[in-house]
Amino acid sequence: MKNYAVILASGSGKRFNNDLPKQFAKINKKTVLEYSIEAFENSEFIDGIILVIHPGYNDLACKIVQDSSYKKVLKVVNGGKERKDSSYTGVNSIDETEGNVLIHDCARPFVSQEIIKRCVKALDTNEAVAAAIPSSDTIIKVNNNIIAEIPQRNSLMRIQTPQCFRLSLIKKAHELSKNDNNFTDDCGLVLKHNLAPIHIVEGSEKNIKITTPEDIAFAKFILNNDIL
Repeated sequence: MKNYAVILASGSGKRFNNDLPKQFAKINKKTVLEYSIEAFENSEFIDGIILVIHPGYNDLACKIVQDSSYKKVLKVVNGGKERKDSSYTGVNSIDETEGNVLIHDCARPFVSQEIIKRCVKALDTNEAVAAAIPSSDTIIKVNNNIIAEIPQRNSLMRIQTPQCFRLSLIKKAHELSKNDNNFTDDCGLVLKHNLAPIHIVEGSEKNIKITTPEDIAFAKFILNNDIL
């Protein structure tokens, strides 16, 4: 069974406050997109990569792929309006009847080889897997700016990507949720329809998400100080 990575890089960059979306921002000499591609390109557990790109930046992404001579990038497809739309396009661009798919946010450029390995290995015995880390902060539930509940911290984790699935399972989840946009990630689709338990593997604090220009500065600090 083949393992595919679907890298979601279809944001328009409205919140990033820059000329280009965050996936094209430079961390030292390479773009966020390049770091994310190379994580899966260099993994012995990944057979192919699909990039899901904002239509306005498809040509730029294709040039990056061509200039870097990535061997595992099979397709560059246009993303949709919402994250769910882009994920739907990515997983459905895989023609095989069955396989494993690791759906990853391009905005997490420092996903490690160990996390990818853990995810793929966990898919040997599970149909749905996600990387997550414990919450070091107390999380509160708020109602009208008033604390309504303080859940026990030892039962809370912060989910990351990759989020990984048997291909047929996530395709079914997307079809069942086609007319429902109230989702922020792919695990939510599977949970909504109770399609499979989602097994957790250990993520990493270094698997940061780039959201603001300040995050780029932090990413440079991580690289320059050899924290990875």
